[in-house]
Amino acid sequence: MEFPIIDTHCDILSYLAKTPNASPENPEDIACAIPLLQKGHVKMQVCAIYTDVKAGSMELAVREAFKYREMLLTHSHELVQADAAFLRSMDLNSKIGMVAAIENAAGLADEKAPIQKAYEQLDKLIQMTGRIAYISLTHHTENRFGGGNYTEGIGLKEDGKRVLDYISGKKIAIDLSHTSDLLAEGILKHIDTQKLVIPVIASHSNFRSKWNHKRNLSDEFAKEIIYRGGIIGINFLRAFLDTENPERVYDHILYGFEIGAEEQMCFGADFFYTKDFPDPSRHPFYFPIVEDASKYPSILEKLAEHLSTDQLEKLAYKNCQRFFGKVWES
Repeated sequence: MEFPIIDTHCDILSYLAKTPNASPENPEDIACAIPLLQKGHVKMQVCAIYTDVKAGSMELAVREAFKYREMLLTHSHELVQADAAFLRSMDLNSKIGMVAAIENAAGLADEKAPIQKAYEQLDKLIQMTGRIAYISLTHHTENRFGGGNYTEGIGLKEDGKRVLDYISGKKIAIDLSHTSDLLAEGILKHIDTQKLVIPVIASHSNFRSKWNHKRNLSDEFAKEIIYRGGIIGINFLRAFLDTENPERVYDHILYGFEIGAEEQMCFGADFFYTKDFPDPSRHPFYFPIVEDASKYPSILEKLAEHLSTDQLEKLAYKNCQRFFGKVWES
């Protein structure tokens, strides 16, 4: 099936910033290379600025933002900056729309930087990339903003509250994909009590009810995203689907429709450079049926056994088109 695709998370920027001789055109290195995006009919791709919690995170974030700009300039015949106008007419555009996001706010301010530096860094990254679609406050571990998904008992910290206050009204979503449950709870509570204008999403998360992993959304938080009109991007990583059964990717998608997320479901494949990953148990990272961005048509073809054409269009692109269009035009 040849529906256009919008994908809400990939890590091509960290690959470009850290890997010698990296190229966004190289499908042998990364599963979201431009030729694979084209083959899979991807019309918009969100590119994460990913950093770890360590010294140099702010400098790496700037380097990734530079790589984003360089990619758009060098491949201007294939890529274009995504904005509200692009979303309105993307079916008429032969290019792939790109937009940046932040995965782990350590890239905004390392553990020792004054909090004011986080605001300045965010403004700088927006200036460099044109737009930040969303921010994940944490990755797997704890940082100055809150608890990551592998931490226990750590919620939203004061600096996390300050970042939320700063982005309110700036057309930037907050991403629950890498939060601890306590952090997710704290984010939602702070948004509500302070009446902040911040959309809530899970850019690349599956469902804990289908595969019990801390990276996956509980039904409680999935329903909060539904209630708040956000989006939920299904992650293709084997570790978060089911380490043995490839077909579970379809179970996660269909479960989203079952619990009322028909207007929220989308793709957040989480393709990244895996060749330097030290843990052999994680390889292969992806099952063959979802191993790269060219697989979207066959995924939709299989789902057509269970979902209507209207539902498939929502999953493929319409939910994201509506969500980002509303946020960016507001």
